[in-house]
Amino acid sequence: MIVVLKPKVTEEQIDTVVKMVAELDYRAHIIRGVERTVVACVGEERGEHQLEHLEALSFVERVMPVLRSFKLAAREVRPEGSVIDVGGVKIGGNKLAIIAGPCAVESREQVEAAADAVKAGGAHLLRGGAFKPRTSPYAFQGMEAEGLALLEKAGKRVGLPVVTEIMDPHDIELFVEHADMLQVGARNAQNFSLLRRLGRTNKPILLKRGMSTRLEEFLMAAEYILSEGNPNVVLCERGIRTFETATRNTLDLNAVPLLKEWTHLPVIVDPSHGTGIWSLVAPMALASIAAGADGLLIEVHPNPSVARSDGPQQLKPERFAELVKAAKPVAAAVGRAL
Repeated sequence: MIVVLKPKVTEEQIDTVVKMVAELDYRAHIIRGVERTVVACVGEERGEHQLEHLEALSFVERVMPVLRSFKLAAREVRPEGSVIDVGGVKIGGNKLAIIAGPCAVESREQVEAAADAVKAGGAHLLRGGAFKPRTSPYAFQGMEAEGLALLEKAGKRVGLPVVTEIMDPHDIELFVEHADMLQVGARNAQNFSLLRRLGRTNKPILLKRGMSTRLEEFLMAAEYILSEGNPNVVLCERGIRTFETATRNTLDLNAVPLLKEWTHLPVIVDPSHGTGIWSLVAPMALASIAAGADGLLIEVHPNPSVARSDGPQQLKPERFAELVKAAKPVAAAVGRAL
């Protein structure tokens, strides 16, 4: 259930609702919108009818059920949509955010060259993997803590917030200290212990869809983070595993408008992992914008031919710049801007 409060409620009135909700054995999550504040009530569904009594309060506009299994992620909680602030960069709203950088941090020279390139090409955030989840235990696993420090330094030098993937709950303190946004990769999309721990931080979380995760399961994964108190979640469609082998994954662009209907959380698209082929990245990126995505996650490497991971899907700097240029009229055509 959600309790929609009337405009211009006081903090004292909000506290009254929170206390009453707690007395009914529900957890209250305060969601502050532009015009109204909503209190989402999470708990056992069988006693939800008790919450209806809150409508008797003069400052409560209405009490309404959230019929979907994902309560806090549901669009009804924040109809206008959420905007997530990542180091001063907004994800959601009218402007599109572009996150770009190498698949993996390989050296100081490489990550700094990549940072310079994506900054010049029009990126708003710098990505790079320091801890790499690889299919083979013998493949390059990343530079780990050293790579994280190099990524942070490169981002600060060019003035871009940094995004990087976390795999182990024990590393959260390290990542919170050095990164502006923590990415949960496809392989950990349903690692519920990790998601719960990330929900107890206030860092923005970029949650990628799992390789075979249905959309409802995807949003329930986000719910694990939200239910622990962290509202700063951005969803990422990165392709799913199907019978098709011509591309690395099948980029599910159906997911973008459907997720936008179901949830208030921002939705971005990763056409690099979605296709696995650099020549397909630009057309699928433009299609993602047309489908309503709030941003893009693009892999860019100074020299993809020598990349230590995922070279075939990474763009050269000049191709990235061309993509950003091509994205502007597409964004304008659907009422968005870069």
